[in-house]
Amino acid sequence: MPVLEAKNISISFGGLKAVDNFSVTIEKGQLYGLIGPNGAGKTTIFNLLTGVYKPNEGRILLDGADITGKSPVNINKSGVARTFQNIRLFRNMSVIDNVKVGLHNQLRYSTASAVLRLPAFYRTEKALKAKAMELLKVFDLQNEASYLASNLPYGKQRKLEIARALATNPKLLLLDEPAAGMNPNETAELMNTIRFVRDNFNMTILLIEHDMKLVSGICEQLTVLNFGHVLAQGNTSEVLNDPQVITAYLGE
Repeated sequence: MPVLEAKNISISFGGLKAVDNFSVTIEKGQLYGLIGPNGAGKTTIFNLLTGVYKPNEGRILLDGADITGKSPVNINKSGVARTFQNIRLFRNMSVIDNVKVGLHNQLRYSTASAVLRLPAFYRTEKALKAKAMELLKVFDLQNEASYLASNLPYGKQRKLEIARALATNPKLLLLDEPAAGMNPNETAELMNTIRFVRDNFNMTILLIEHDMKLVSGICEQLTVLNFGHVLAQGNTSEVLNDPQVITAYLGE
């Protein structure tokens, strides 16, 4: 069973059809890319998949269960996590506390236990701290655990955002332009990080990206979006060599 199926989803804002009859099937463990020029509707699709928007038409299935129109909180609990084009960390919180926020759905104590500082509170907090440190080690951020998130270099802030998303224990991870603003060395490191996350967390990943080197380097399947419509879909190398894609997107 596919991890994600979007079936003929559409959404309009006023008279503008931002996404028109979009469908995609993503299998477990795939590294899937979604590309297209600015304004093509890519982030709108992420917002539909995560419950920020409700489609006017179509259905969204996660592991066969219909999540169409559910709230972002419920969709996250169902197993979908995302990062954003513009980094959205809790900048005045520590690095480790940012990750612990992502672990909130794994809390195992009551409000009374927290207020009264009962043993269950301390046991759970100790376990959450240990889990958060394990994730930080994956991204080589353990030495900055006590730093304010705002004091991290840009590339490490990107890594922290991915670590926080993974803390929610998702089945599907959505990355919105993870290489935006990175230099070539940071982008190469990010490619290795994304591969590592897929392979070691048994993760399915859908990413939006403009960096064609990154896309061609890690994505196995690809959908090209243009003005809300699917222009091409399939194997990455074949899609990138499609004459329509070259004309409409790559501009060659």
